[in-house]
Amino acid sequence: MGATAEREALERLRVLVGEWVVEAEFPGQGAAAGRSVFEWTLDGRFLVQRTEAPNPAPDSTSIVSLEPEAGAYTQHYFDARGVVRLYAMTFDGEVWQLLREKEDFSPLSFRQRFTGRLSADGDTIHGVWEQSQDGSAPWETDFALTYRRSR
Repeated sequence: MGATAEREALERLRVLVGEWVVEAEFPGQGAAAGRSVFEWTLDGRFLVQRTEAPNPAPDSTSIVSLEPEAGAYTQHYFDARGVVRLYAMTFDGEVWQLLREKEDFSPLSFRQRFTGRLSADGDTIHGVWEQSQDGSAPWETDFALTYRRSR
């Protein structure tokens, strides 16, 4: 991946930068709101996401990096429970996906995936977290997650 492609891959993430209200809808519960802030760090080489999550989700910090050779994103996830995970991430400017299908810093007791779609005006992301108990089990909805830009 050349320097131009690397800049373009990082530039695609710019639409996420800012402050968002996060609404989580857990099965059997009403929607709960939290806050998420995306900002650049280390000369724009990494995108940091800090989330004050609605219960029962934990507060978390994530760092998105770009693997220059492959042009792939990785989200490094840390939360208040002490959980540390790596997610393969894609973002094409419209669809944002996080995927965890192998053991990393935490055991893999289930696979996870988040798929969110950015609205045309760039101010809303409607998404859903799903899980699967093993490599052959179907994906099941864990909870819905909506981001609404607040600034």
